[in-house]
Amino acid sequence: MSQTAPTQDELKTLVAQAALAYVVPGEYLGVGTGSTVNKFIDALAHSGIAIKGAVSSSLASTERMQSLGIPVVDLAMVERMSVYIDGADEIDPKGHMVKGGGAALTREKIVAAQADRFICIADASKNVAVLGAFPLPVEVIPMAVPEIARRFKAMGAQAVLRAVNGQTLVTDNGQHLLDVKGLRISDALSFENAVSQWPGVVTVGVFAHQRAQVCLLGTPQGVQTLVY
Repeated sequence: MSQTAPTQDELKTLVAQAALAYVVPGEYLGVGTGSTVNKFIDALAHSGIAIKGAVSSSLASTERMQSLGIPVVDLAMVERMSVYIDGADEIDPKGHMVKGGGAALTREKIVAAQADRFICIADASKNVAVLGAFPLPVEVIPMAVPEIARRFKAMGAQAVLRAVNGQTLVTDNGQHLLDVKGLRISDALSFENAVSQWPGVVTVGVFAHQRAQVCLLGTPQGVQTLVY
């Protein structure tokens, strides 16, 4: 009798549980944003693992952790974290990622930069040969939106201002987001460096400098551990 393949939601639950093994008791922990991270937050709350505090990358994650009794501390109180755990919209064979589907890319990149290791938790659909199929989020200062869109158009891509319920999305930082389609990012590090220099760009959602060292990938065969 054949078994039904696990759903994407079930795969997210599997990798969230697996990520608990990377939490260091008694230390600070960096926590990202998104649906897979929500599964991890829930698992952490019920794990019995005592941490010194969690540094959150978004207001949404902060509220979820506080509601479950997980202590949240400001990044200014923490010099280093041993681990940052977050999801990804895409991850390539070098551990480079596209992130920002949950609109928290700037704070995610800031928190990740202060962690010794980035542990990515994702389902198998996020594992790609080349970044770019998922629309690339770019956080920009509102007055720069038209110029940034023109620059991407010159590259053969299309940048669309993100909206929710017909209203332009405003990030936790008070900025806007462009989602860029039609890219093929074969050199993630060079791309991140270049776009980050465009006037008006706050953060580009390519995580090459803050790449993952480990990815816990949910597959129909179970959790696959990829080390970069």
